[in-house]
Order: sequence, then C-alpha cells, then structure tokens
Amino acid sequence: MAHYELPKRRRIFLMRHGDVTYFDDSGRAIDPESVPLNERGREEASAAGREFAAQKIHFDRVIVSGLPRTVETARRVLAETGQSIDPEIWPEWQEIRGGKLKDLTTTDIERAFLSVFDGVVPEDTQFLGGETIGQLLDRTLPAVARLREDRAWDTVLLVLHGGVNRALLSHAITAGGRAFFGHLSQATGCINALDVGDKSSDWVVHAINHSPPSPLHADVRNTTMELLYAQFVRYTTVGMK
Repeated sequence: MAHYELPKRRRIFLMRHGDVTYFDDSGRAIDPESVPLNERGREEASAAGREFAAQKIHFDRVIVSGLPRTVETARRVLAETGQSIDPEIWPEWQEIRGGKLKDLTTTDIERAFLSVFDGVVPEDTQFLGGETIGQLLDRTLPAVARLREDRAWDTVLLVLHGGVNRALLSHAITAGGRAFFGHLSQATGCINALDVGDKSSDWVVHAINHSPPSPLHADVRNTTMELLYAQFVRYTTVGMK
C-alpha cells in the first residue's frame, strides 16, 4: 500500500463580536461605528476567551475590523487566554455598510432590514439602502486570499461581524467560491472553526456558530436582522407617541 501523508492545514477561528445595543432608551439610533459592547456582550467575549483557554488554544495572530466592538471583544478573549498580542486592524473586514434609513420609504424599510440575510442572497441586494452584497464580497474575499498567502502563522483569530462572517463562511462552504448564504446564523460572541490548506479550494469547516454561553441556542429562533427590525419598530413606535 502506498504511503499516505495527511494534508497539512492551518486553523482560522472566526468570531463575531459580542452583543451591542444599537438603540438607546429614547429610541435614538447609536452610531454603529462607535457602539461598545454592552454587559451581555462583555460576558460573551469573556466566555469565548475562557473556552479558548480551557482548550489551551494559542493564537499566532489576532485580526479585527477596527470597529470598537471587535477590538473590545478580542481584548477580552486575550485577557482570558493570558496572551499578549496586539490585534491587527484590517478595515476591509468592517461590517457591511448601510445607508440612511431616512432616505428609505416606509414600504422599503422592512425589506431593507430583512432581505439581506434571507436565504441565498443575490449580489445586487442592498443592506439598509447602502452597500450591496456584491460590494461586500469584493472587499472581504481578497483579504482572505492575502491572509492565506502568509505562511508564517498556524492559528489565527479573526473577530469580525455578522454580515462579514456570513461572507467568509459562504466562501469556505463553497470551497473558495463566491456566494452569500444569509441564513447562516451568527450569534453575538460566537466561534466558527475553519481549516485551510495550500490550495485555494481547500477548506474544511469544523464548527459554525458555536456560542459558549448557549451552545444549543435553545432560546433563539429568529435572525439577527429580524430582532434588530423588531427593536427598530418598537422604538420608532414609542418615539411617535
């Protein structure tokens, strides 16, 4: 029998940032560029860090989008693992960019919230009247190739966003293809585990949407955007009274 050598692959741990609050108590939208983690989000980040620590995971690199919620999540993970690593900022992995809600008609708002994460999403679909799925893929996928071209790391932690994570996961699931599966759930603070080989098509998906505080997601049966739209409607209704 011929000798068989197991393929060598490297590990990407892909996280979504911890939970944040996008509307204040008055119903005013909080700037998504600067919003910090809330209490739940801080605990989610620390819980992920404790799980990495329990498994004795060592990161060679940590990469964030640069938005405060990703930086804070990464730092809390590193605090739990006891690693002193300065997170790298890759702005091309910032969240999909929305437009201005005031520019949308009342009829369009519900579709703008819900269509972007609905099944296999066409590339011309806009996120809240802003960036399209195609534009998101154009800026996020080349960065994956650039990361893989660097052979100096074995294990990397990426702390990014729900929309961006879906783009990267869809790319992995299609073995390096170009697609966007909006129905891939990404809980706040979740962990995905992906392996990459030398060939661009060599992806192995080990875990998707593992949430340390609630691994079975027992209490959640809605998408992120459905919940966000419900908040928007509730706060908008309150503001009109």
